[in-house]
Amino acid sequence: MTKEHRRFTEFANAVRKEKTIGICHGAAGVGKTNSARRYANWDALEPYITEWGPRGDHDAKFYALANRSRTVFYTPEVLCRPKDLMHDIDYWQIKVGICADEHIHANEPTPRKMGNMTSHVELLIIDEAERLTPTALELLRDRHDRTSLAMILIGMPGIDERFRHYPQLYSRLGFSHQYRALGREELLFVLDRHWKRLGRTLDPDDFTDAQAIAAIERITRGNFRLLERLFPQINRVLKINQLDTITDDVIEAAASILVIGN
Repeated sequence: MTKEHRRFTEFANAVRKEKTIGICHGAAGVGKTNSARRYANWDALEPYITEWGPRGDHDAKFYALANRSRTVFYTPEVLCRPKDLMHDIDYWQIKVGICADEHIHANEPTPRKMGNMTSHVELLIIDEAERLTPTALELLRDRHDRTSLAMILIGMPGIDERFRHYPQLYSRLGFSHQYRALGREELLFVLDRHWKRLGRTLDPDDFTDAQAIAAIERITRGNFRLLERLFPQINRVLKINQLDTITDDVIEAAASILVIGN
């Protein structure tokens, strides 16, 4: 639960409340997708909706999650056809809407008349928005105009400039949010958690730990994804060499295994 994730949550809540379209942009690996999936409770809802088997007593927690987020998270395929895009979005909206409706009417007798399930979904988050074609963007803009469905488009730096070429969409953008890399204090917080997972205690005042922190800060530059990729390799280097201490040499050896961009 980093500062950037809290900022994203505030941003998403604002877009959802104002029923507008927002853009979230940031470098690869800083945590945009993780934050969006967490906001939508997608790690739990996606496999549950995909399976969509017989209902049982355990379903209530998923209904509650869907009602709490009222959000669909969607990643378009590469070269996705606009028709397929809208079909997929309709599918997820209906499924999430059904779950939310079940929570809302949990204490009412069944069967009951089913209304428009998509009306329960208040926010659509689209990741990898660079993949959207002009036709797809126009369809999304039209969906927003007709239904007041709030939307967040997530992409790389510069995606906001790309949307300037689509005046009808750009004029409807209400918020723009830049997702930044981890700051120094947050990096220490995350590293402390990783140290504990490896059964160790991080002490920034200790010379060896301070060197290790500096090495990680230099290598990852606060990139959340790279940090997550680095620690399994650190653990591997420790086990192979039967070491107990995380040093800057261990980190350099772990980093040498990874493909790290500039």
